[in-house]
Amino acid sequence: MIKIKSHHEIDCMRAAGRITAETFEVLKEHIKPGISTLELDRLAEQYIHKCGATCSFKNYGGFPGSICASVNQVVVHGIPNRHTILKDGDIISLDIGANFMGFHGDAARTFPVGNISKEASRLIEVTRESFFRGAAKIQPDHRIIDISSAIQAYVEENGYSVVRALVGHGVGSELHEAPEVPNFATKTARARLVPGMTIAIEPMVNQGTYEVNTLSDHWTVVTADGKLSAHYENTVVVTNSGYEILTKC
Repeated sequence: MIKIKSHHEIDCMRAAGRITAETFEVLKEHIKPGISTLELDRLAEQYIHKCGATCSFKNYGGFPGSICASVNQVVVHGIPNRHTILKDGDIISLDIGANFMGFHGDAARTFPVGNISKEASRLIEVTRESFFRGAAKIQPDHRIIDISSAIQAYVEENGYSVVRALVGHGVGSELHEAPEVPNFATKTARARLVPGMTIAIEPMVNQGTYEVNTLSDHWTVVTADGKLSAHYENTVVVTNSGYEILTKC
């Protein structure tokens, strides 16, 4: 069942989203060659707790990290650890969630580490832009598939592929709620957009094939061909005239 949020609930989500967005601002100053993903995790948890919130991902379904830290060919759900040290030329996708007053903010960004290739930089920019191409389709009475189709079209026009095995989702008092929000056109994405609906739109874009594999830790998802992947996500609320991004500073 899709949960339509009240004004009060949206205010709580706006606060949770602001904390989530601010955490990216804290971390991006530390994304440099030589830092471990575990240290980024520690910094994120420290800031989220300082804001009076909790980390949405910590122990969610048994996930051990406070954030997801996915480097290069890792699509999503990278587990922060002391052995993964960022190096010049890497890209890292950070997925962050904050729970404030019982409501979640959920967002992701892909960052360059030092000097990256033009190809990697273009992948990051196309992934980011694909989010906004999808979000531009948000209007009351439009459908999820309008968002999905716009994302897929833009990504494929630029020579990349969108992951099929993972999708966006509703978000609110639960981290994952109905409806699913695919980044590709599918007949199952027929839910109608209604003011007060809150969804996380999150294109996951691969340089090569859209096929992915899950590693033996049962969390880490990687591209099947070992090529780069980028991730961009925001929590948004459907308004009477369009949408508002909730995960912003």
